[in-house]
Amino acid sequence: MAVLPARVLFGAAYYHEYTPAYDPELRPDEQLKTDLDLMAEAKFTVIRVGESVWSTWEPENGRFDLDWLQPVLDGAHERGISVVLGTPTYAVPPWLARQYPEITGERRTGERIGWGARQEVDFTHPAFRFHAERIIRKIVARYADHPAVIGWQVDNEPGLHLFHNRGVFQRFVDHLRGKYGDVETLNREWGLVYWSHRLSDWSDLWTPDGNEQPQYDVAWREFQARQVTEFIGWQADIVREYASPDHFVTTCISYTRQGVEDDELAARLDIASGNPYYDMQDGLLLPDPTPDEHEQVWKTTGVWSMYQTADWMFSSRQEPFLVTETNASSIGFPWDNRPGYDGQWRQTAWAHVARGARMIEYWQWQTLRFGAETYWGGVLPHSGRPGRAYDEIARLGAEFDKAGPLVAGLEPDADITMLYSTPSKWLMQKYPALAKTDGTPDPAAYHRIFDPFYRGAFDAGRQVRITHVRQLVDGMTPQEAARRHPVLVVPALYIAADATLDWLAAYAQEGGHLVLGPRTGYADHEARARHEPAPGRLAQAAGVRYDEFSNLVGPVAVRAVPGGPLEAAGEATATHWVECLTPVDADVLASYDHPHFGHWPAVTTRQHGAGRVTCVGTVPGRDLARTLAAWLAPDTPGGWQNLPASVTATTGASPDGRRVHIVHNWSWEPTRVQSPADLSDVLSGDAVPAASELELGPWDVRVLVADDPETTPTAR
Repeated sequence: MAVLPARVLFGAAYYHEYTPAYDPELRPDEQLKTDLDLMAEAKFTVIRVGESVWSTWEPENGRFDLDWLQPVLDGAHERGISVVLGTPTYAVPPWLARQYPEITGERRTGERIGWGARQEVDFTHPAFRFHAERIIRKIVARYADHPAVIGWQVDNEPGLHLFHNRGVFQRFVDHLRGKYGDVETLNREWGLVYWSHRLSDWSDLWTPDGNEQPQYDVAWREFQARQVTEFIGWQADIVREYASPDHFVTTCISYTRQGVEDDELAARLDIASGNPYYDMQDGLLLPDPTPDEHEQVWKTTGVWSMYQTADWMFSSRQEPFLVTETNASSIGFPWDNRPGYDGQWRQTAWAHVARGARMIEYWQWQTLRFGAETYWGGVLPHSGRPGRAYDEIARLGAEFDKAGPLVAGLEPDADITMLYSTPSKWLMQKYPALAKTDGTPDPAAYHRIFDPFYRGAFDAGRQVRITHVRQLVDGMTPQEAARRHPVLVVPALYIAADATLDWLAAYAQEGGHLVLGPRTGYADHEARARHEPAPGRLAQAAGVRYDEFSNLVGPVAVRAVPGGPLEAAGEATATHWVECLTPVDADVLASYDHPHFGHWPAVTTRQHGAGRVTCVGTVPGRDLARTLAAWLAPDTPGGWQNLPASVTATTGASPDGRRVHIVHNWSWEPTRVQSPADLSDVLSGDAVPAASELELGPWDVRVLVADDPETTPTAR
């Protein structure tokens, strides 16, 4: 069983092999010593190495150079720095591409991906697998026994492309044959009578390039994600043949990659790892100036979205996770350079630890002087000399060193649980329910519905646990879920099997508060619209039904029922979407202030068994979303009350059971907050008595612990 050190791992990706290209006059051994000494001074405990340079490991077909990494591992071990060693399979050497052109991936049938970047190869091709397995075995066998190695990263950010190669497509056909048995079953399940798509034979199945059938698209996306999962699992199994049982095996996930189903992928690993990147400077300001329509992509903008990514990483295995890459300085492109303000490195790192991170590892040690990522800032700048980023990161390393095992593997609290559906997201990327402001289809529609509920909880000061459908419905009974997740918010669960909807109804019956958002329950497991009125099999439990819905071209005011729980909703609005809910026996909490949409309620609620079902028939604007979250979870985290708009309080349980509170001030303005209990400052050692004022400077963070677990609420 993999064993992680009893402290937060802290470090960076380190590519000593780049040193000769930096400066021909540099002596690599001297540079290595300088680098490792600087790392030790900054309290680094881990580096990641080796995953980007297959052509260095194997300069020519069958000629291996495996010894160049030895001095790096030896020097790291001498300084007490552990190593995560990567397999280099995501960046194929030119000789392999030249000798085996057939392994080139195809974006569309017959359209090859050009060489010169990375991940251009069809990783399912036997020729690639032969060479990949050979280099993996060579590297792992060479270094598995080195005392510096504690873990292995297989590949790197998988799932960049969907491959349309002939072999991939034929395996897809075989997959469908195994799943459906015969073409008549497939014709029926996919509705292929439409537009004359009925198959007479499996050879009639068309390639996905021009496909417009939703059922086909969902099946294709699911199959592609399984290829990624199989590839990463295949590598992990090879590594485990050589690695110590104490070593962990992981891969770093870029969570927006189109070929990734993260919960399924992480199940093949020992621990989930992710690469969260985020805008710093004013991108971390509270109150949050980020427009509601801002699209979150491979990097996020807004404190709420950074927290959501952390909770997403925790959700992959419902366990603490590793941050394998994150901002060391400015990130991205030559035209977008925004390194953090003083203090923001501490804030973002502690925010991730608060939500379960067991490692904070920066990309990378030194800023590259060449290549596509020349302006992706490292811990050291182009000059290689320590500067402001190094000083900030070194300060953080000293704090993690002082905090020790207390914060290594925090179990974050959750006031609200949100159910995530990757298949529904896939469907909405091609067939979105929402449009962009210019009227064109919005491929981010799933998150346009999901995110406002998360952001509302964040704005209300509530903490969120994200869970995947498979984890919840297959992983626990409705009764257990109602106890562990008393509030379950389910927006945009468009694709849902009958059994899933029945489970959700039973969850409310057993005492849970089920919150249904737009598009939930509308389609079945094949993305076919259900025959019964929406929300399908949940209509009776919800006490509402609807057949009609409408997009909105602009916000519509929402009026809460006087004296009701949503009365404090401020300037409440509905955005993007309206479901014309018809109450059967549900109570109305809010309605649209509109001459047409005012015929229908915006929010309803109904007692169901020992629990409750609430329907939100629109994408809530910020005020409405915040008020909903505060009503759903009345208690604030850890008892923190009346926090300024720039302050967040995050709570969780340490491995020894003590309660940890991490309080941030995301602002230039100093502020004070009142302690809810007798606490101790983990970093200064100062006592913080209950009801005393806690000072927070600009862009500041305080890490507090209750030595007596009885003095603060238990984890939810």
